Amino acid sequence: MMKHPALRIPFHRYVVACALFLTARLAGSQPLSFTPFHPSGIYDVGEKAGWTMTLPQGAAGPAAGYTYIIKKNNLDTIKTGVLDLSSGAATIETALNEPAMLYVEVDAGAGAVHLGAAIAPSRLQPSVPRPADFDSFWDAKLKALGEIPINPVLSPGPANKPGLEFYTVKLDSLGSHVQGYLAKPAREARFPALVIFQYAGVYALQPNTVLDRAAEGWLAFDVDSHDIPPSQAAGVGTNYFAIGNTDRETSYFLNMYLRDSRAIDYITSRPDWDGKTIVIMGTSMGGQQSLVTAALQPRVTAVIVNEPSGADSNGDLHGRQTGYPNWPSNNPKVMETALYFDTVNFAPRIKAPVLAALGFIDTIAPPAGIWTTINQIPGAREVIAMIESDHNNKTPEKQGAYNARSKEVLGVILNGGEFKPNGDLARDPSK
Repeated sequence: MMKHPALRIPFHRYVVACALFLTARLAGSQPLSFTPFHPSGIYDVGEKAGWTMTLPQGAAGPAAGYTYIIKKNNLDTIKTGVLDLSSGAATIETALNEPAMLYVEVDAGAGAVHLGAAIAPSRLQPSVPRPADFDSFWDAKLKALGEIPINPVLSPGPANKPGLEFYTVKLDSLGSHVQGYLAKPAREARFPALVIFQYAGVYALQPNTVLDRAAEGWLAFDVDSHDIPPSQAAGVGTNYFAIGNTDRETSYFLNMYLRDSRAIDYITSRPDWDGKTIVIMGTSMGGQQSLVTAALQPRVTAVIVNEPSGADSNGDLHGRQTGYPNWPSNNPKVMETALYFDTVNFAPRIKAPVLAALGFIDTIAPPAGIWTTINQIPGAREVIAMIESDHNNKTPEKQGAYNARSKEVLGVILNGGEFKPNGDLARDPSK
């Protein structure tokens, strides 16, 4: 195994993340296998990165060959070519003198496959400086939020599972309300808290999200991203992410983030909380909200996120593809506002240990932004590098590494243990 000098992830993480990668195929054409030069998919600056492609013995590639494009951070094309597989094998390779992600598309006309690699990812840094008043802005908002009574309203509902209690919850927040579902074991005890944040969109929450967790022993709270009843699938425009995006005081994400923080205020006020454990988790925009909440709430004790969005908001202006919420880079006001809601800028405030999964070919939550966010976290963190994965909804079958490790971590915490991230993600000591 290649040992990157600034990034060491346990070998079993590589194996889980890479197992399917070796069996990739081009749809509609001859099967083509891709083997990365390093199983990790991670290379150092100046090191040759790439893949060996092979056809099964006796198979023939297209007469015109396979074309490929290599993009740096999935934005700037740095190399193109045609692969001659007449001998049954060929290579795609390149080297970079700076930290970056590589994104490759191989196309034979009848289908395409995407490949990803990382160049010194633990050295990726923010595209633009953190606003000087970032902390004072959010500290003022938290102070104002603290002056609003929580006023919890709980409406009991059918648990549909024996031994559980289930509630619809509504809380007062600053300028809006927190709404969601809560479930717990139906016995007198104090339980560890698990707060779940939701991916992007406007949809009804599923009661089983908390019921299943409560059946395991959690005090579980599923927080709606919007100020609508959790059973409701409408009431907010689908373009909510663009609302007020030219001003930090009117951005839709302002009240969303404050609602997320208020959810922690509430869960810690409950007499059935164990008084010490608060795990927060989410995927995509749920991961985005989880990272932000951990930054705003030092009481959070562990963070589990899968392909979190909301990072590197100004990346399009600086050589990196930017993903959801896809703030328009041609509007300076939007770009200025976005910095106050970018996970990269919240990361330095996170004290809890973080488990973060990312997909090397993800275009909704591009890995360069996630790596950059992780690199700003001062505490312990563990990366699950899923080198064959697009966003979770596009390649759900490639999420095995995240599913297995997150389940393992939750089990450890639920049973009274401590989440201790595997691997050393310390910055390069030469920097």
